[in-house]
Amino acid sequence: MLNEYLRRHDGVITLAQARSVGLSRQSINRRVHAGLWRQCSRGVYFVDDRPFTDAARIRAAVWAFGAHATASGLAAAWWQGLARFAPAVVEVTVPRNSSGRARSGARVRRRDLAPADIEAVRGLRVTALPLTAIEAAVRGRGGRSVMDRALQQDAELRQLWAAQLRNKGRYGAPAARRLLQEASDGAHSAAERLLVTLLKGAGLTGWRTNRRVGRYKADVLFVKAKVVIEVDGWAFHVDQESFQTDRRRQNDIALLGFQVLRFTWLDLAEYPERVLATIRAAIRA
Repeated sequence: MLNEYLRRHDGVITLAQARSVGLSRQSINRRVHAGLWRQCSRGVYFVDDRPFTDAARIRAAVWAFGAHATASGLAAAWWQGLARFAPAVVEVTVPRNSSGRARSGARVRRRDLAPADIEAVRGLRVTALPLTAIEAAVRGRGGRSVMDRALQQDAELRQLWAAQLRNKGRYGAPAARRLLQEASDGAHSAAERLLVTLLKGAGLTGWRTNRRVGRYKADVLFVKAKVVIEVDGWAFHVDQESFQTDRRRQNDIALLGFQVLRFTWLDLAEYPERVLATIRAAIRA
């Protein structure tokens, strides 16, 4: 039972957890003194027969602040697959009345989270995906990509807005509100939002975002002209499987009688006039 517990929890275990699987305090101390277990903080241990991974580091940092501590910010984003790299400093949210002190490698935020803003992922309390997305999006560089990944997963824009409104007084709330306002036109990726900005700035009308065409949702659809625009953003669509899926999707839409245009982030950012000329030619045809 102990080995299975350690396997599922990256080799990290608390005193209470160890006691629950039958270990006494004396047997835990013997393991520490023998160098088999490393004490990360008071009541939190790492079994030193495996690499101390980023997952172990984040889990140990959160558990060091007690049972009601929650990973938040970029730490939660990495844990939930929204960020590619684990942060060097682990952000931990604890209740306002918590007595926990700051520790090396961790940044403490004191606030009372609503139950809707907490979830358990692989046995660790983290901020729920919508709150994670809007908080991590304003931490460091590449923030928009974090929100993009959340929207491309299971999160919906209305859920992100609800999390924003429940946590209006937090650090970074104004910047997150601006990102949500940018996304409110229905474009889920930074590249899609850039395309929408170009279309609006050029005065082009008759288009809608994320409208169904057959069994797919087109990024942008010119309804009367039957022109579909698909955007390859820089935050996702990077693996071979996604590449093949996108091409199959494009062919299926074309077979329904729609002209399909594809643009990349580079097209939109560096050659906007060329993009607009192509779109104008397509909708006039």
